[in-house]
Formats: sequence, C-alpha cells, structure tokens
Amino acid sequence: MARLRRKIDDFLINWKNDKNRLPLIIGGARQVGKTNAIRYFGENNYQSYIEINFLEMPQFLDIFKDGYEPDNIIKLITLKKPEFEFVPNETLIFFDEIQKCPNAATSLKFFEIDGRFDVICSGSLMGINYSELESVSVGYKQDYTMYSLDFEEYLWAKGYKQEQIEDLYTCMKEVKPLSKVQYDVMMEHFKDYMILGGMPAVVARFIENKNFSGILNMQKQILKDYEEDITKYANELDKAKILNAYRKIKVFLGNENKKFQITKLSPNARSRDYIGVVDWLQNAGIVNISYSLDNLEFPLKANYNPDNYRLYFGDTGLLIASLDEKSQYDLRANNNFNTYKGAIYENVIAEGLTKAGFDLFFYKTDKPSIEMDFIIRDNNSIIPVEVKASNNATPSLNNLIESKKYKEVKYGIKLCNKNIGFNGKFYTFPYFLTFFLKRFLDEKEDNQE
Repeated sequence: MARLRRKIDDFLINWKNDKNRLPLIIGGARQVGKTNAIRYFGENNYQSYIEINFLEMPQFLDIFKDGYEPDNIIKLITLKKPEFEFVPNETLIFFDEIQKCPNAATSLKFFEIDGRFDVICSGSLMGINYSELESVSVGYKQDYTMYSLDFEEYLWAKGYKQEQIEDLYTCMKEVKPLSKVQYDVMMEHFKDYMILGGMPAVVARFIENKNFSGILNMQKQILKDYEEDITKYANELDKAKILNAYRKIKVFLGNENKKFQITKLSPNARSRDYIGVVDWLQNAGIVNISYSLDNLEFPLKANYNPDNYRLYFGDTGLLIASLDEKSQYDLRANNNFNTYKGAIYENVIAEGLTKAGFDLFFYKTDKPSIEMDFIIRDNNSIIPVEVKASNNATPSLNNLIESKKYKEVKYGIKLCNKNIGFNGKFYTFPYFLTFFLKRFLDEKEDNQE
C-alpha cells in the first residue's frame, strides 16, 4: 500500500528551505507516525541520512560521553558504524526514541552553533523532565507536536484529491450548504473515522482491507502499549496513580458534567497526591485537557481554573476501543453515536480542535444556567462552540450571544449533524468540517479587515 500523506511532510520541507532553521524536536504520542515521516523526509531530501534509534541501538547511548562537540559525537558514531557518512550541509541526523537518551536533546544547542548538519530528535518524551531540556536548549531548537491523522489526512488516505477537499471549504467559506451527495458521503466517512481514529497503522489496515476486521484488536493493543509505557517511563511519579487516572478517563466522560475529579478516582484520593499525573498524560500525548474558564474575557489563558478540567482521549478511536463490549456492538453495528451522553462527539471535536491548533477551554455557570462545550477565539472575539449529538435547541449558545454581560462574544458556532448555515447569531457546521475551523476564522477576519 502507498505511504499515507501527512501534514508534517509539508512542514518538514518548509523547515529545510528556511535558511534560519533550528534543530527540531518532534514530540507526540507513540505510534502516530513520527519515525516514518522523518525517515521518509530524510531519505528523500538529503544526500546522507543518519538514523540512530536509542531504543533499538543501545550501543549508541554513550556517544555523548566526551561532551557535546559535534566532531566528538560524530567520531564516536563512526567508530561504532563506519559506513555512516557525514556530508556537511547535506546530512540529516535523526536521533529517535530520545526518552532513552536525553543527552541527544541537549546536543542540539551544539549542533546549531556548529551549523554543518541538520538534526531532528523524536520520541514520546515519556519519562523525560522536559523543562530541564528546554532550559538547556532554549533558543537553539524548534518544537513540533505530531498527532494521529486528522480528518483531512484521513480523506487523503481514502484517495480524495485536494481540489475535492477545497470544494468543501469553499462551501464553508461562502456559508453555502453542501450538496446532499457531498454531505451524506462525508458524514459516512466521518463515522468510520470516529470508530477508527487516526492511528496510521489502523487507518492503513482499514484502507487496505476495506472493512473493520482486526481493527479493534489493533486499537486494544495500542491501549495496552500505552499502559506498558506508563509502567516503563513514569519515573519519579507514582505509576499506579497514573494508570488509575488513565483508566478512569472514560468513566468521567460518561458523566453528565464530564469533569475529571481526582477525589473520585479512589477512596481517600487527594489532589495533592496526584500532582503531575494529568500533566504527564498530556505530555505523553495520550490526553487533551480542557480547562474551565472563570470569565469570558481576554486573555483566555489568564481566566481559566487549573483545578477544574475535563480530560479527552487524544484519539477518539482509542476512546471507543476502551468501551465495554455492549457499547462496541452498538457503535459498530448500529452506528449509534448518541449513546454515552454525547461524549464521543465531544471527544472527536476536542481532538479536532487540538489538531487544528486551538487551546481547549469550556464554560459553565449555574445562575444563569449556561454550559458551553468549548470556547475558542479569533483576534477580536470570544467564540462559544456547542457540540450537539442531536439537533436539539441551543439555549446556552443563544444566551451567551444575546447577553450584554459577555461583550467579547459576537457570534457562536454549533457543530452537529446538520448542513452549513448561519442564522444571524451562530454558524452551523457539520462535525466533519472542524479541521477547517482555524482557517475559516483566520480568513473571515482577513476579509473583514
């Protein structure tokens, strides 16, 4: 089967063409395709491509024992593998699985100062005290987070041409309903995508076999691999507490308010005993965190409550794979995504917004009763985003837009199983256009200016 096209491909080409490029650290959850993307880029864009995987090639763990000068590092590398050729200005060095060798990230400063070789580091970063690495390498590296496939990448995998995808965006930009054929076909693809998730191996198998045979087993193995990684790389944190929090995410998502509560993880659980646990899961790429906003005011990051949050799976296919057998059957046989209190739709939108580059926030008040699934922003306004598992009324969305209290809220967005539209107060978009939201908002502002 042909290689899956990824958005990181264009990013890497642009990085190479930038004369001021810095060494890269590419992070993200395991199995999202980091290694394959970097290898493909290196082999096709450099005269010499050097790949060192510290997990599979432990003999290279000591190449930094004489310090970080590139000549010393290269000398030790070629002693161990003399066939490696280092051509100045034509070589990419790829240090993979750097969670096994944090010194590789530290070396980026020295490779940047030297300037003869391009360097990329990657790995899940599990077990690394990343703040320490940043203090060593600050100003000498660039960070990039890679995710599993978003829905646009999934459409590429299905064989759709860019002009066909652009047709969808044109309708969105012009606020013009999609044709019935466009809508029905895309919605069916999106339902498949929710069940599959975006893990490259899972998507590739589905594309090749044209059915879901073996998919659930693959997903369950990834979930097991994540648990194994927690026991391997959690280091100073309590591994049992991380595992407990990880396993309970789906439970809290199934609750009405979806709030993740440490005190309900186990009897006598206290927040202070779980410090760092949720951050660890986020840094590992396993979860996306949405924080509650105390006020709908700019800047959003100055108005959130760090103790009130919701956790979403980084990949919705893995959330679905973690559910019980009865739910599996209902979802896969009946396409009944309305079960589980709307959590699946909410999770896939959280995933889509994260992959599009948004920070995740939500807003909830009791008096008046307002609950908004997500809050995003453009340059000039705060935008409430409501996710509806069914096409019900949207009193919270209307109240936020109409209230004089929320001066920064000028319009809203409703994501549901309904065609494109605008009623003067909020835009309605089908779920599957979430990956276009950032572009839509940016171009909307450009047009207004």
